[in-house]
Amino acid sequence: MPKKAKELSALEVKRLTEPGFHFVGEVPGLALQVLPTGGRTWVLRTMIGTKRRDMGLGGFPEVTLADARSKAREARQKIKDGIDPIAQSQVVRSALRAADAVVLTFRDAASRYIEAHRPSWSNEKHLADWSSSLEQYVHPHIGSLNVADIRIAHVLTVLEQPVPVDRKAKQTGKFWECRTETASRVRGRIEVILDWCKGRGHRSGDNPAAWKGNLDAQLPKPERVHRVAHYPAVQLDQMGAFMTDLRQREGITARALEFAVLCAARSGEVRGMRWGEIDAAAGVWTVPADRMKAKKEHRVPLSKPALELLAGLPRIEGNGLVFPAPRGGELSDMGLNAIMRRMDYLDRDGRKAVPHGCRSTFRDWVAERTNYPRDLAEMALAHTIGNQVEAAYRRGDMMEKRRSMMKAWADFCAEVRNDNVVGIGHKKTAA
Repeated sequence: MPKKAKELSALEVKRLTEPGFHFVGEVPGLALQVLPTGGRTWVLRTMIGTKRRDMGLGGFPEVTLADARSKAREARQKIKDGIDPIAQSQVVRSALRAADAVVLTFRDAASRYIEAHRPSWSNEKHLADWSSSLEQYVHPHIGSLNVADIRIAHVLTVLEQPVPVDRKAKQTGKFWECRTETASRVRGRIEVILDWCKGRGHRSGDNPAAWKGNLDAQLPKPERVHRVAHYPAVQLDQMGAFMTDLRQREGITARALEFAVLCAARSGEVRGMRWGEIDAAAGVWTVPADRMKAKKEHRVPLSKPALELLAGLPRIEGNGLVFPAPRGGELSDMGLNAIMRRMDYLDRDGRKAVPHGCRSTFRDWVAERTNYPRDLAEMALAHTIGNQVEAAYRRGDMMEKRRSMMKAWADFCAEVRNDNVVGIGHKKTAA
């Protein structure tokens, strides 16, 4: 029979400092291992099956002598019952590690989703809008929650949070009702992030942020609580006067705005325009895919006024931009907006017209004053075709038909109905 170890007291155990195994008695095989570094840890040396195994029970003094003896007795009882306590402990630790790998907060999930999709978002403004909207409206409510635990009630907490009705009033209302367009975008962003989490194994089940068959039963439809506010646009009968006023203004920003109107182009497409994109002989401006909203190359037929405008612009050596800012980079969107604010043209609702609204003016002109088909106008505006079948079969860009339309648009922009009359859509200001 093996010799039983002397039962040591807590004080005697505390005095053990020589490196090696020191058996402490009472429970067979229980020892305090003193490491050469001075660290001390509890070890149960025992037989499991036909093999001798050393089982760690924790460090000393965090695990006291009494606790070590209790753990050793429990382990020996499991062995007696046919259970391998070491293998059991490994399974538990593995499960905990797996659970930790799956646990993900919504804030971290949003950050990882944005980072994963950043390469496909060439527009930095879009990226900033994603981050700021989540930070302002979502993270304070569900940012710290495990994505696996997010339910419809949590999403509703975000969409029904109180927000100021407007900047001046102290009254508050529900986010979904007061800022419906923003709230709708936020809901969509929560939905795609949670879908991403499900695909990565961080959650299961239905998406609590989905609209159809889910939130549509809890919230009023967006169009029922919020009328879409279109960009304020110059009224059709004021377009000639507007362009006359614009052409009298000096500076590269004014010319960029004029060119954007003549081409019915987006501000960003014009501000980033380069000389290499222009074929003056063919009268075509080719906007590369990476600068288009739909990520598809867009050809623009240039009318005579547009070509004359380009011919009158200076070229700066070493700078390929057609409309460079004074310091050499791209013009800012705010610069074009500032010109229109000073010009003070109003839309039908009395709002000051903005550059993007001129695209709406062009669209209204096609619909109300011409016989050009709707599809031709949509192509000129570089809008994505909603019908996938139609998009699959459409190969050409109807360039010559669009050339005729853009010439007619340029002619319309040159018409001033009455130089002596100021229309109701324009506030006359003192010279």
